[in-house]
Amino acid sequence: MSGLPSFDSDEAIPIAAAGTPLPVGLAGDFRIWGRSFLLALALSVAVPLHHLFRLIKYGSPFPMYFLRWAARVIGARVRVHGVPLKRDVFFMPNHVSWFDIPVLGGITGSAFVSRAEIGEMFMLGWMARLNRTVFIKREAKLNIAAQINALREALADTWSVVIFPEGTVTDGHSLLPFKTSMISVLEPPPPGMLVQPVVIDYGPIAEWIAWLDQESGINNARRIFARPGTFTVNVYFLDPFDPHDFPGRKNIAAQARKQIEEQLTSSLGKPLRPFRYDLAMVGYKAPREEALESA
Repeated sequence: MSGLPSFDSDEAIPIAAAGTPLPVGLAGDFRIWGRSFLLALALSVAVPLHHLFRLIKYGSPFPMYFLRWAARVIGARVRVHGVPLKRDVFFMPNHVSWFDIPVLGGITGSAFVSRAEIGEMFMLGWMARLNRTVFIKREAKLNIAAQINALREALADTWSVVIFPEGTVTDGHSLLPFKTSMISVLEPPPPGMLVQPVVIDYGPIAEWIAWLDQESGINNARRIFARPGTFTVNVYFLDPFDPHDFPGRKNIAAQARKQIEEQLTSSLGKPLRPFRYDLAMVGYKAPREEALESA
């Protein structure tokens, strides 16, 4: 391990993506423990207040407050562009990391559809469950009808849901084809429900933040918790649209993807590139080296 680059350097990205745990050093360990302590302290306050509130009504704001605090403690300085709808909305963002959940949850208070691995991560899994996250084991092809019912319940609870239509994470410089199965909740669209595309832009550290290829969720979380300093996350809430105007889940997905691609290309200041890793869980095959070099 002595020859490995610093865990927070660009040179470490392919090593981490290959599944090699990177040592974070003594200072990194202190940051992990310090940030974990602050989050545990916040949980000890937020969880009782959340359950007390739920005795009165649905729509507790405390998960949103906690996720907003969590994103800030871990180092994010979130800048919001555009106006997020408050309710009766289906948010569709690009997906870079598990960290998208505290970033978006802290702004919108939405429920999420997310990878089952996140539910297995100690503190993050607990946080996500507080906010009615629907965990999906994509490789198991679980009952789509049950997942749609869980989504409808989450909508009734939080008034809004975030679904990551790529089906998995990328690197902040790419955009995968959108998977449409979970958009079945919009067939037909609930009365008054709108779709709002969202772009999450981590700027120059997007690939470093990303949860790539063979890296475990725990190792990725350790890297992010251990990172020194702060970083900016720009979140763009794009023009919402009525899914009735784009009948069928494929048309809804295509319209959302078009808006996201345009904004992400504008934010990066360059065309999107092909994603560099195979993703068996969503059936994505990366272009070979020659194609990547020309991209």
